[in-house]
Amino acid sequence: MVKLGEVLQPVSRPEIVDPLHTYRLLGAHWYAGGLYTKDVKLGSAVQAKWLYRVEEGDFVYNRLFAWKGSFALATADNAGCYVSNEFPCFVVRSDRVDGRYLWRYFSRGSAWEEALGLSTGGTPTSRNRLKEEKLLAMQIPLPPLAEQRRIVARIEELATKIEKARTFSRKAADEADMLLNTARRTTIAECDSQTVPLECVCVAIIDNLHSNPRLSETGIPCVRSPDVGYGTLELDGAQRTDEEEYRRRTARGEPQADDIVLVREGGGTGKCAVVAPGDKFSLGQRVMMLRPDKGRILPRFFLHQLLSPLVQSEQIGPLCKGSASPHLNIGALKRFSFRLPTLSAQRRIVAELDGLQAKMDELKRLQAETAAELDALLPSTLDRAFRGQL
Repeated sequence: MVKLGEVLQPVSRPEIVDPLHTYRLLGAHWYAGGLYTKDVKLGSAVQAKWLYRVEEGDFVYNRLFAWKGSFALATADNAGCYVSNEFPCFVVRSDRVDGRYLWRYFSRGSAWEEALGLSTGGTPTSRNRLKEEKLLAMQIPLPPLAEQRRIVARIEELATKIEKARTFSRKAADEADMLLNTARRTTIAECDSQTVPLECVCVAIIDNLHSNPRLSETGIPCVRSPDVGYGTLELDGAQRTDEEEYRRRTARGEPQADDIVLVREGGGTGKCAVVAPGDKFSLGQRVMMLRPDKGRILPRFFLHQLLSPLVQSEQIGPLCKGSASPHLNIGALKRFSFRLPTLSAQRRIVAELDGLQAKMDELKRLQAETAAELDALLPSTLDRAFRGQL
């Protein structure tokens, strides 16, 4: 065990800010995510009088967020960039320690917890600072250089495999979504049906109030765009309103079981979900509600068709207005071409698509479990590595 002061040499390369010079300013990602270019500014736009140049191989950390893992090893891309005086820099003594070994050591949660314990400041978290003398007094296990490099090579080999596994998992999830969307398009498009305007299969189209809700800490959920997914409605994390605001926002109609909530504006335009029995909520500014005519159309068939490329790609996309905030005009929505097979055909299609969706949901659940295991694998390996068990 050696003190960091034995393997790190503080270095400062201050430069007076030139108003006419352009500076690439660096930040440090939390959780040992590395340095990144936070901004590119003319000196005239930089408030500080001094900036500090970073060179490749420097060990850098953010005093304010050491407890969040803001430790990094400067890469070739970071060379010649600048940091503020909140980012101490150190030259790594390469005859004693491999810089990658040092960075991997500070990629562990236990190192961040130690940094938090050594930090001081006006508030317990955001203003805590880890001063240089405290950092340099920290002790690390330091095997010979050859062993350090062997440990780093094993860690990086595993990290590469984990990232490949994550990539495969994400690809499988994307392919599952594509498979379900293709099935929706093919099954609905090929059924024997008439085509009618969407308004003909609704008994009501309930628009929202075009104003931001008056929120409270507790009360009744107010559904906004982030609360609506492609087939899912999440009320637990929704913001809340009091009873009076709820009544004001539902004056045009309260949600009923089997209504369809539809996002009509913003980046999530077209997301929609079925209201479950007992759900109580009001609508936020960018959300509206469609009430299916159950004598003509099954709510689940309505949902599958809204989520299919027949509507999402071929109607919602082309008919959205506005570049800054794309939105659906209600008049255009009412004229959407909607396929309307017999109720018996709808039941068959819903059974088929619901069955496929259940399989896709189970696949995603398993993928989520795998992702959690992958996320835990590297931290566990890092801890073993620095206990001499790798």
